[in-house]
Amino acid sequence: MSAVPVHLVEHPLAQDILLSLRDRHTPSDVFRQMARRISFLLTSEATRNLPVRDATVDTPVSSAPGRKLDVEVVVVPVLRAGLGMLDAVLELLPRAKVGHIGLQRDESTAIASRYYAKVPGGLADACVLVVDPMLATGGSAVAALDLLRESGARDIRLICIVSAPEGVAEVERHHPDVQIYTPVVDQGLNAQKFIVPGLGDFGDRLFGT
Repeated sequence: MSAVPVHLVEHPLAQDILLSLRDRHTPSDVFRQMARRISFLLTSEATRNLPVRDATVDTPVSSAPGRKLDVEVVVVPVLRAGLGMLDAVLELLPRAKVGHIGLQRDESTAIASRYYAKVPGGLADACVLVVDPMLATGGSAVAALDLLRESGARDIRLICIVSAPEGVAEVERHHPDVQIYTPVVDQGLNAQKFIVPGLGDFGDRLFGT
């Protein structure tokens, strides 16, 4: 088993939604809804241990003690498929800053090349959530993580909807301290580097292309 901290999100709702996403007959509009819903659940798990501080607010009746987040959060979708997860993350974390990393995978070599990158400053003190629905070969994830490390990020968490053991191993080889949050690690990759059983091309199904 990989040494990467892989957090399997086994919540019944996440598993139920995952099955709908896998179904080849799920139309794009429903696919987008399901992607958003599972992203809520995965983000909730990935942020479970964020630092907090004590705070007090005035209710209509009295004052109430509680806790507030005590860290800046930056969410970085890997384009284009990661955009299908972004809105859900921002609904849970509306004050989060957003970066974008555009990666294009060569269909014949499965090697990812970067065509766009823009991330906020101050990453060293932030919790960075990378959202990339499919962790297949791990090439795109590692390329994104490399860039974020070079930009100063230290606390990085990778959120994926479907993962392959090959991708987990690749992240482990390059970034063993990055925690992965996913509802499933599938059997592996086929000759075309697609995850089996997977759910097909996430971006194509999300955008109907």
